[in-house]
Order: sequence, then C-alpha cells, then structure tokens
Amino acid sequence: MGDLFNSILAPIEWLVAWIMYGFHAALTTIGLPADGGWTWALSIVGLVIVMRAAMIPLFVKQIKASRKMQLIQPELQKIQKKYKGKSDPESRQAMTQETMELYKKEGTNPFSSCLPILVQSPFFFGLFRVLNGLSDIANGKKDQIGPITKSVAAQAESATIFGAQLSDSFLRANNLATQIVTVVLIILMSATTFLTQRQLMTKNMPQSALDSPFAKQQKMLLYIFPIIFAVSGINFPIGVLVYWFTTNVWSMTQQFYVIRRMPAPGSAAERAYHARLARKGKPVPGASAVAAEVEDQTIVGQRVQPKSKKRSKGKK
Repeated sequence: MGDLFNSILAPIEWLVAWIMYGFHAALTTIGLPADGGWTWALSIVGLVIVMRAAMIPLFVKQIKASRKMQLIQPELQKIQKKYKGKSDPESRQAMTQETMELYKKEGTNPFSSCLPILVQSPFFFGLFRVLNGLSDIANGKKDQIGPITKSVAAQAESATIFGAQLSDSFLRANNLATQIVTVVLIILMSATTFLTQRQLMTKNMPQSALDSPFAKQQKMLLYIFPIIFAVSGINFPIGVLVYWFTTNVWSMTQQFYVIRRMPAPGSAAERAYHARLARKGKPVPGASAVAAEVEDQTIVGQRVQPKSKKRSKGKK
C-alpha cells in the first residue's frame, strides 16, 4: 500500500519541486538571496497561485453546486419528513432514490462541493514530502526531486523566516522562534477558515437554507475546524503552514468576489447587490417582473367605484 501511495505522489512531488524552483529562480534573478527564507516562502506562495489559478473552473463548479445544495434544502427536508420514523429497508431505499432523483434533476450532489479540496490534497502532501525530504537530500541520503539537488536542498533547508526554518515544525523545534511562528500561522489559518465559512453562511445563504440541518452541520464545522488545525498544525513544517494560510487567503478573497458579484437567490448578499445596482441607477435583475406583479395585484385589489345614473346621463 505504501509503495502505491509513493508511486502516486511521485509525479506530484516532481511537479511541486519544479514550480517552487521556477519561482525561486525568478526571485533570485530580481535580487532576492538564493538561501533567503522569504525567497523560498514566496516560492511556496507562487505554487499556491499557480495551483489555484488552474483550479478556477473547478471552483466555479463548486460554487454552483454549493448554491444548488443550499436552494434544494427545503425539498430535501420534505423528503426526510416524508420518511421520518420509517426504518424498514423499502422506505430507506425509496428515500435514497427520491433524494438522488432530486440531485439529478437539479444537476448537483454533495460531493461536487468537495472537488477543489480533493484536487488540492495531492499537492498538499506533495509539498509536505518535498519539505520533509530536504534534510535527507542535502545529506545525500535521498535522491534529488526534480531540480531540488543536494545544493538546492541545503539552501532550502537552512532558509529561515523570523528565525524559524521552513522545513521545521512545532514538535521538532529546537528554538522558541519556530514555535512562535508555528502558533501565529495556525491562528491565521484558523481565522481565515472561520471567516471564509462565516462569510458564506451569513451572506450567501437564503433563510430557508439557514434553517436546514445542512446549515447546522456547516455551523458546527465552523468551530470544529480551528481545533483540527491546532491539533494537526503542530505536526506540519512551517513551509506547509505558509502554503495552507496562502490558499485560505486565496479562497476567502475568491469567495468574497463571487458572493459580491453572483450572490445566491434570496440571500442577504443578493439584497445588498440589488441595493448597489439601484444606487448606481442600473437595472436590478427581476425588478421589472416584481413591479409588474405588484401592479397587477394592486389593480385587482382596487374596488371599482359604481357610476350614478345622473353622471351617466350627463355624459350622454
């Protein structure tokens, strides 16, 4: 199993190494020191930019899938209510079938929103293995990974930011600087993840979706994720934490742009978007249809005043 995992990650490690090396070469060309911690940290930031830019089509799919999942929550609740208390195999199968038919009809499923995370995971582990192997490559105990030769690995291994080596982790730290940098990065990672999820829940979900079990689960994860980061983050090299924090900032910024420009129907973000359009004197989507409907209702609701016979004669 281990050999299979290694063979799957080997090309990802090679790609990660080449992207980092490419940015490192570009940064040293403009004057940054080859063994500088910020040079290598910015190379990791460059890796995130390349990877996330390539994933934009997947992110668009994720946004659409998440939006549809939010909007069909009332329908899902109806199906769940219909089979509530029924635990026999026939009822469970019927509920599953109706749920899958609803997903098919709306063109979504719960797994569509996980695509970016699944695609990112190999790069995350690839970077983890590259940084973890720097010491062995520098000492000649491990073969080079792509352009990461013995001399390049030695440079990256000794690179520091605020006195902390990029390849070091909280648990393996020999100095206080590494522990402080690790804790600060974990706090930043947790904060950006919390803000990203909170932004989605408070601004881009209609009220019907906010009252659903799906939203309650999301709210629970809102507070669980920081704990997961705190527990797992102390095991990761600082370079991986830099990668993680950078991709969180990208996600938060990208989501802010999408919510502002393409809000979910019925959400607070959509109301704010319509208000901005109205202030600028631009047409609000659906406003004419709503106005026409209100006008029709007003006309129907008005009482027709009867005309007197005298007035009728006068007109003749």
